[in-house]
Amino acid sequence: MEEYDIVAAVDLGSNSFRLQVARVVDDQIYPLDSLKETVRLGAGLTPEKFLDEDSQARALSCLKRFGERLRGLPIHAVRVVGTNTLRVAKNAPAFLTKAEEALGFQIEVIAGREEARLIYLGVAHSVPASQNHRLVVDIGGGSTECIIGEGLEPYKMESLYMGCVSYSLRFFPEGKITKDAMQNAEMAAKMELLSIRSKFSSGHWQEAIGSSGTARALADLLEQNGWSKVGITAEGLAQLRTVLLKAGDCKKLDLQGMKQDRIPVLPGGLAIMSAIFSELGIQQMNIAGAALREGVLYDLLGRFHHHDMRDATVKQFMRRYHVDPSQAFRVANFSSSLFVEVAQGLEEDIEELKQHLLWAADFHEIGISIAHSGYHKHSAYILEHADMPGFSKLEQSQLGLLVRAQRGSLSKVPGIADKPAYWLAILVLRLAVLFYRSRTDIEVPKIQLKLRDNEYRLKLEKGWLEQNPLTDNALQSEIKEWKSIGVSFSISNSKGD
Repeated sequence: MEEYDIVAAVDLGSNSFRLQVARVVDDQIYPLDSLKETVRLGAGLTPEKFLDEDSQARALSCLKRFGERLRGLPIHAVRVVGTNTLRVAKNAPAFLTKAEEALGFQIEVIAGREEARLIYLGVAHSVPASQNHRLVVDIGGGSTECIIGEGLEPYKMESLYMGCVSYSLRFFPEGKITKDAMQNAEMAAKMELLSIRSKFSSGHWQEAIGSSGTARALADLLEQNGWSKVGITAEGLAQLRTVLLKAGDCKKLDLQGMKQDRIPVLPGGLAIMSAIFSELGIQQMNIAGAALREGVLYDLLGRFHHHDMRDATVKQFMRRYHVDPSQAFRVANFSSSLFVEVAQGLEEDIEELKQHLLWAADFHEIGISIAHSGYHKHSAYILEHADMPGFSKLEQSQLGLLVRAQRGSLSKVPGIADKPAYWLAILVLRLAVLFYRSRTDIEVPKIQLKLRDNEYRLKLEKGWLEQNPLTDNALQSEIKEWKSIGVSFSISNSKGD
């Protein structure tokens, strides 16, 4: 991937939208500009999991302003990630179409564990180097990420479905704070933490770090009101809890360090943090100045410098699912060479799709470890649903589409009718699988593939098909399959040998 001097990250959180522009110098990122708007997208999520019109309007208005700031930056120098609310909203796809138009850049909705990985990456780059095992806690608007890592490497990552916006709306409607409501909120958070308590308790780490708005807001309140010397403490949280219960209403709070935009979500955030301290055995938590968006920037920088986490994930998945690397290489080499030969005249992002095609070739047989029958479907299911560090949900969906379409019926391939480059990628992947069915280093004939007016023309060496009747039969079936979806695919002999 091409390197850039200026990069930007946008974090579409459930509470706030944040934009960070930075300058790249060697392997370091230096902030140039930042924007934050309290959109409260999560507050617009209906009980049926639909984003309401008001929250969408707030979000789109913010994204138009962010889009002006990002205008002129190269498309690959900007990365935009959506988190929990966009993961769960049923009308997220329709909203994202409008959001990308407003912002001017593609939006990636990332999985919870991928969000956790990126948060840890941002935090690890912002705190002093240490050999300690660190627990990082990030309470967002709709989810809470817990990570344990050492240095720059996380090794335990979890995302829990609880956040300061969702809990404040659920347990403290209209800002009313009662003892029962606080106890219920804390108990709900403790129930969420049950699944990770044994692996994330104090015996597994030496230092606790909080990141993002809730942790910083709580630390500011505790420090400025004399309840903590540094960061967040268990005693300080207990004192703040007492003050909130005495006030009984968010509107009546009058505390040093209280920011107006944090007041409506303070009780939910406090309940979650109190439960985390209790269940994980935390006594004191330091605060990091970085979080998700900084992690996104460093991950982007890694891609520039060929340390792409996605490549590491591909290798790990190939080992986990016992993929034959020789066969994956054959399919990748054959399909990518044909793709490059034909794709130059297409308007889509060919380099990105070529990379997706190479990954699809590496992944195309991971489903065989489940069952050979229908392995392409098993492969696609794994890609679409597994936690894949470095990959967005959209990328996983696109890889699943390519892998599912490597064989069998084309009539069930969804949603790419107007994307010629994707159809081309599917064709060359299918041809690669077909030609290397023997799983050996056969001498493949000289091949030419051309695309003209939605018609694919494949030319082979004269006489080769007569010598390879099994492949000839498979290609004739392929012609019929493409014809069934209205695409012309023809095969002929080239002149000469």
